[in-house]
Amino acid sequence: MSLDARARRLAAEHGDSDALTVSQLYERVDRAIRGAFPEEVWVTGEVRSMKVLTKGHCFLDLVDPAQADDPGAPTLSAKCWAGTWRTVRTSLDRLGIALEAGMVVRVRGDVGFYKARGSVDFTVREIDTEALMGKVAAERARLVQALVEENLYDRQRRLPMPAVPLRVGLVASPGTEGYNDFLGGLRGSGLAFDVTVAPTAVQGKDAPTMVAAAIAELQHQPLDIVVVVRGGGSKADLAAFDQEAVARAIANSGVPVWTGIGHTGDQSVADEVANRACITPTECGQELARVALDYWRGVEETSAFLARVARDRILQADKSLAAHQRAVSTGARNQLDRHRDGLGHRARNLRTVVRGQVDAHAARLAVAAASCAGCARRASRAGESDLLVRSRRLAGLPTRRLEVEELRAGQRRRLLSAYDYQRQLERGYSVTRDATGAVLRSVDGLAPGAVLATQLADGTVDSTVTGTETNHSHDTTEGTN
Repeated sequence: MSLDARARRLAAEHGDSDALTVSQLYERVDRAIRGAFPEEVWVTGEVRSMKVLTKGHCFLDLVDPAQADDPGAPTLSAKCWAGTWRTVRTSLDRLGIALEAGMVVRVRGDVGFYKARGSVDFTVREIDTEALMGKVAAERARLVQALVEENLYDRQRRLPMPAVPLRVGLVASPGTEGYNDFLGGLRGSGLAFDVTVAPTAVQGKDAPTMVAAAIAELQHQPLDIVVVVRGGGSKADLAAFDQEAVARAIANSGVPVWTGIGHTGDQSVADEVANRACITPTECGQELARVALDYWRGVEETSAFLARVARDRILQADKSLAAHQRAVSTGARNQLDRHRDGLGHRARNLRTVVRGQVDAHAARLAVAAASCAGCARRASRAGESDLLVRSRRLAGLPTRRLEVEELRAGQRRRLLSAYDYQRQLERGYSVTRDATGAVLRSVDGLAPGAVLATQLADGTVDSTVTGTETNHSHDTTEGTN
C-alpha cells in the first residue's frame, strides 16, 4: 500500500478525508523544494558559526550579511561532507584563507529538505575561493594604505639599529621548529646573546591578538631588538601575520623589529612593516648573529691596529731614548775632559807662578842676606834660626798650594762623574717612563693596564701596571722583556 493510500485510509477511518499527515506534508514540501531548485545554486551569506567534526564534516550557519547582527535573522544550515571539505580546505590553505565566523562567502550546492527535523538544508559542493581571495587581498591593500597614510608603513625602517644587538626579545611559540631554528642561529655565533621570550600562539583565531600583546609586553624590557618568528606552513597558517593588530604592533614598536616568518616566498604585512624581514627563522638568527660578529671583528681589527701603532711608538721612543742617552753620555764625557784639561792647565800655570815667586823671594833673600852680612854676623843664633825656619816654610808653600788645587780638581771630577747619566745606571739606578716617554716620579695617575718602559744600564724592560700602592709601598706590575 502506497503512502498516500495509507494516509487516505487513516483519514477515512477518522472521518477527515481532506487532512494530510505530517509525512504527506513533508513529502509535498520536499517535492516543492526539489521542483523549485532542480539544480545546484549559488548562495551568498555571512558565516555566523562554523564547526568541523572529528569525522571531517564541516557545518556552517549562514545569514544575510545585512542581518548578521539580528539574532532572529533567517539562518541557512549548510553542510559540507568530509570528502568535499578536504578539497575546499586544501584550496583555502593554498590561498592563505582561514574560513571563520564573520567572513562573507559565496557557496554552490544543493537545496534540500531534511524531513527528520523538518528544515531546509544546504549541501555545499564548492566555495568561491576567488571571491574570498579578492576580499582578503582588498583587506590587505586597505590595511597597507592605512599604514602608509598614518606614516607607519616605513616607521620601523627609520629606526636606527644598535651596533651590538645582544639583548633580544623573542616573540614565538616555545618548542616549535621556528623557535628552535632561530635560537640555533644565535648559538652558532658563540656570542652571549640575552634572549627574553614572550610566548604566544602563532596560528589560529587568537594568534593575532596574542602576537600583538607579546610585542607590546616586550616594549617594557631593556632590549636592543624584537624578533617575531614562525616556521613554515600553509598560507592559512600564516594568516595571523596579515592582521591589522600584528602590523600595528610592529609598526609602533619603540625598538627595531625583525621578522622570520614562514619560508622562501612568503611575504606578510608584518614583513612589509618590519625593520627587516628574513625569509626563515634560521636566516633571521644567523643574520642577527652576523651583525654582532661584524661589530666584534671591527673591535678586534681596531684593537690590533692600535696595538701595532703602540708597539711602533714604543720602538721609536726606545730608539729616541737610546740616542738621547748616547748624546747625554758623550756630552758629559766631553765636559769632564774639558774640565780635566782646564784643571791641568791651571795647575801647570800655578806651579810656574809659585816657582817664580819662590825664586824671586829666594833671590831677594839672598841679596838681603848679602847686603847685611855684617848684620847677620852680629845677629844672634836665635835670629838666624828663625830666618831659616821661615825660609823652609816659604820653600814648602808652592807644594802645599799645588796639593790643594789637585784636591779641588779631584772633587770637581767626582762631582761631574756623579751627574753622568750612564754612570748612574751602572750603579744600579733605573729610569721609568710612561707610554708618552715622560719620566715617572710618582704612582699618581697610573691606572691598571698602563704600559711602562724601565731603562737599566744594559737594556730596557717593558711592564704593565696591574695595581698601585702608596705610603712608601711598591707598585705592582707585570713585566716582560
